[in-house]
Amino acid sequence: MRIVLASSSPSRKKLLCDAGVQPVIDPADIDEDAVFSTCSHLPPEQQVAVLAENKARAVAGRHPGDVIIGGDSMLLINGVLQGKPKTVETTIERWKNQRGTTAVLHTGHCIIGPQGQTVTRTSSTTIRFGNVSDADIAAYARSKEPLWCAGAFTLEAIGGWFIDSIEGDPSGVIGLSLPLVRKALYSMGLDVCDFF
Repeated sequence: MRIVLASSSPSRKKLLCDAGVQPVIDPADIDEDAVFSTCSHLPPEQQVAVLAENKARAVAGRHPGDVIIGGDSMLLINGVLQGKPKTVETTIERWKNQRGTTAVLHTGHCIIGPQGQTVTRTSSTTIRFGNVSDADIAAYARSKEPLWCAGAFTLEAIGGWFIDSIEGDPSGVIGLSLPLVRKALYSMGLDVCDFF
């Protein structure tokens, strides 16, 4: 029995590896925009959970008997959910709008157990962004680190310079809440050490 990560996120993979688990990486091939459009009427924390569930279910059939983890993160700022900025220009624009503010990062999780048991939950963490200079914003965007990160930032790398504080689960901000996954495994009669 293995943990299969339905994601190509290097942060999620590193988080699991650092926590003693060598996951199988099998990124889900779903149209995130299409899925998002079907659930945009739901509260933000449910929208990211729907995306995570679609990712987990997309790969579950290829890994019978394993534990599948799907995840998705989005930043809720000023009532609007934001995903990955994808370009340097969008990253700069977002950072100029979010510096000195507070927002909530929602990370949806879907864990499918070896007998098909499913736990779908969201980890939500309050982020307080620093009042970052224009020069640092531009340099950070040009580093390309935040381009493929929800909210245009990382907590564990260069972006850590620009986050004043968080309230909630640090691993959830990185992309996968270890406490949430642990509780899901326990609910399935599994232990974390089963995957070391």
